[in-house]
Amino acid sequence: MKIWTEISAEHLAANFAAISAVITAETTLLAVVKANAYGHGISPCAPILASAGAQWLGVTDATEGARVRSVLREAGIPDATQPDILVMSATAALPHEAEAIIHNRLTPVVSSLNQLAHLREAAASASEPLPIHLEIDTGMSRQGISLGDNLNAFLNLIAASPHLRLSGIMTHFADTEVAHSVQTAFQRIAFEQAVATVTARGLRPDWIHVGNSSYIDNDDRESNGTSESNENKEGWLLWLAALAHRAGARPMVRSGLALYGHLLPIEGASRPAIHSLVRPVLTWKTRVLAINDVPNCHLVGYNGTWRATHPMRLALLPAGYADGLRRELSSTNDRPGGWVMIHGQRAPIIGRISMNLTSVDITAIPNVAEGDEVTLLGEGISAEDHARLAHTIPYEILCGIRASPK
Repeated sequence: MKIWTEISAEHLAANFAAISAVITAETTLLAVVKANAYGHGISPCAPILASAGAQWLGVTDATEGARVRSVLREAGIPDATQPDILVMSATAALPHEAEAIIHNRLTPVVSSLNQLAHLREAAASASEPLPIHLEIDTGMSRQGISLGDNLNAFLNLIAASPHLRLSGIMTHFADTEVAHSVQTAFQRIAFEQAVATVTARGLRPDWIHVGNSSYIDNDDRESNGTSESNENKEGWLLWLAALAHRAGARPMVRSGLALYGHLLPIEGASRPAIHSLVRPVLTWKTRVLAINDVPNCHLVGYNGTWRATHPMRLALLPAGYADGLRRELSSTNDRPGGWVMIHGQRAPIIGRISMNLTSVDITAIPNVAEGDEVTLLGEGISAEDHARLAHTIPYEILCGIRASPK
């Protein structure tokens, strides 16, 4: 293989256990494997997480959910013992998506009347009611049913349908990377109102869930359940557990990025909950394709953005931006770029990254030969390093990797 990823089953299982140990004892951890497990690959990751004890897996759409079901069967996990699968994007507004959800025993997140209509029609021929999770828009203005008349109309349709069962209520917080966020405080209040509206109608969900990896990391509860923060005096996780208890439901949180060993910084937090407990799962590798000796003053790469200041030895790698190696990691003589690891040493990227090729400086690294392994990510360079140079976030770096697990 010219470019591939290696997945640490040990790290992924340990990360799941570490996050599970931090959340309250009654709270369930939904493991997010959407977007091909954040670029890590559903095929290795879904069975690892299922074997580690995940009761729920989160996917993007019905197609991805069907793939997870297939991968779990191939791994020898019987259908009866597989985790529940939550389809997190409101994609069932199309009839074929609704049918695929029924066929593959998926649980859809529902956030529009059109989507609900298709699911009702598809579920009419099923042997039992379809469990659905209702997403409430509490202020992110992205996906979800808003409070007021829209929510009441939605609940009327659910209550009138014998083929649907309200299994969960959820929302998504927009500002969890900020400690004591005012926006999160307002979203919490809105979600409490929505849950109260639902339960007042006599609907009793099994699950109440919110949050993401940063939500868990940002929880600042003390061991006695108190916090220095007035806005967050209960701690976010304890607040969720109390809300679920009042609704007669179980609390659940959703984690993706942290499962794979990465987290965003929490602004204003003195002691994030899980930042130091998780380890990166993925290593991204390629091989040296060729070695070139470049004389002093010769230009390297497109537009000659790098000029050799001395005789240099360069290794050519068969990886570029078509593979997900961001062009922003390119360098000039005035601005250093990214680097790779060869024989345990840094090899700086020289000139512009091309579509399928990248040059790196191995002048100071002895005994490099064609075919030697090169680490693009991991073992000395992180997704956070790439994100900083590319002016983006680790999510985008990981999801942009185009390589198959080895």
